[in-house]
Amino acid sequence: METGSPDTAGGTRGERHGEPVWTGLPRDLLRMRRLLLVVWLVPLTVGTGLLLGLLCGPAWAAFALLPLALLLWGWPMLGRNWASWRYAERADDLLISRGVLWREETIVPYGRMQLVEVTSGPVARHFGLASVQLHTAAAATDALIPGLEPAEAERLRDRLTELGEARSAGL
Repeated sequence: METGSPDTAGGTRGERHGEPVWTGLPRDLLRMRRLLLVVWLVPLTVGTGLLLGLLCGPAWAAFALLPLALLLWGWPMLGRNWASWRYAERADDLLISRGVLWREETIVPYGRMQLVEVTSGPVARHFGLASVQLHTAAAATDALIPGLEPAEAERLRDRLTELGEARSAGL
């Protein structure tokens, strides 16, 4: 995925010749999500197999393959989902795009932003990740950018807050 620099050809971060410059999410987010998948489903597989094998007989232990199948299906799906997330900063708004089967693109005008939060739970902090939550007057346009590096999340928060204050002052 292409990333933008503060001084692109278009003069503003996030635009080059009228086209947005997309920034993808860090690979650590994918690592974290895949680790969580393994941490939940491997013990579930082992526990289900042991419990059913001891209580109901060895034939019933085959049901332990269901969480294992979910793990094998979920691994590449998490990769596809991670690859679908991206964002672009334009002159007047922020674009957030995501989705594998159903693409969803959210456009948040800077002047409509009321609150920009940076959050990080214990697991995300362990992986060095933070999320940026954008709140607007219309709840339907609230947006989230998950799994950013903390420095990028803080930079984005500060920039969006600055642009939001500048745009709303003109209303």
